Order: sequence, then C-alpha cells, then structure tokens
Amino acid sequence: MNITGTHIAYLHTCLRKLWLFANGIQMEHTSQVVAEGKLIAETTYLDRARKYTELELDGIKIDYYDAKNKVIHEVKKSDKVEHAHFAQVKYYLYILIKNGIDNPSAILEYPKMKQRQIVEWEESDMAEVEKWKNKCSAIFYQDECPPLVKKSICKKCSYHDFCYAGENDINEE
Repeated sequence: MNITGTHIAYLHTCLRKLWLFANGIQMEHTSQVVAEGKLIAETTYLDRARKYTELELDGIKIDYYDAKNKVIHEVKKSDKVEHAHFAQVKYYLYILIKNGIDNPSAILEYPKMKQRQIVEWEESDMAEVEKWKNKCSAIFYQDECPPLVKKSICKKCSYHDFCYAGENDINEE
C-alpha cells in the first residue's frame, strides 16, 4: 500500500483513525469540518491554480507546488494538530528528495489565522520519516483496529460518530 500524506498526518493524530482510513473506512466525505477546510483551501488563494502545479508522485498529492522555487504550499484550516501538519509536509519533502528534487521546502498556511510557517528539511528528518513509514505499515496490517483514545480533538473528527457509537462516557483528555 502506498503511504500518503494523509496516512502520515493520521499517524500523528490518531492511530485508530489511521487504521480505519487505511482499511477502507473513510468518513471524510461526511464531515463539515473537512468540507470547510477544502473550501478555505480552494477560495483563499484564487490565483494558486494558475501559479502553481498539482503534483502527484509516489502516492502523494500536493495541491500547490511551486516547481521553480521547489516550495510546497499546504493550506490548513487551523493549527489544532499542527504537529500532524508538519509531519505531513515533511513526508512530502521526503518524497520529493527521494525523487531527485534537491533542497525543497514547504510553507504551511493558515489563512483564517493569517499565519504561515516555513518547514525546512533537515538531514535527521530522513531517519524520522522512515520510522513513520514503518509505523504506518505496521498499523495498516494489524488484525484489529487500535482502541479508542479519547482526545479533545475527537469532537470535530469525521470518525467521531463511528468511534463513539455505543459509548456512554465521553470524557476526553
């Protein structure tokens, strides 16, 4: 199975969500939060489609890639799970480097917050991303779904109803 940026982001967000997604249970299409995020990405930078290209490579899909400057532009709704966003673009950088693109970088953009974060590749990232890939593969092929770990971000997750079906106590960390 090709590992995608979504897999890497979910690895850093919720192992249960990663397993469900990797095993064909995809709930994003039912989520208002996901729909809002897509709308923000599509309507915030209207000239992006003209300026930058969409790049599909080794199972990843980068919506906005500035090939001239070798910069990935990743638009996010909020910084609630910023560590997962960093991991996702680090994975994109990893794929670009593996495909012979020297010194790529990325910019995480949070238009609603009017913030931008530059993400640079560091040599130590290579080993870290390899670990993430191995962890993803191990989770993909587990026979059982990882247990529910209740977190504050669960309330807005597209898998919330699935994970909490039959739960009486919804105390989250």
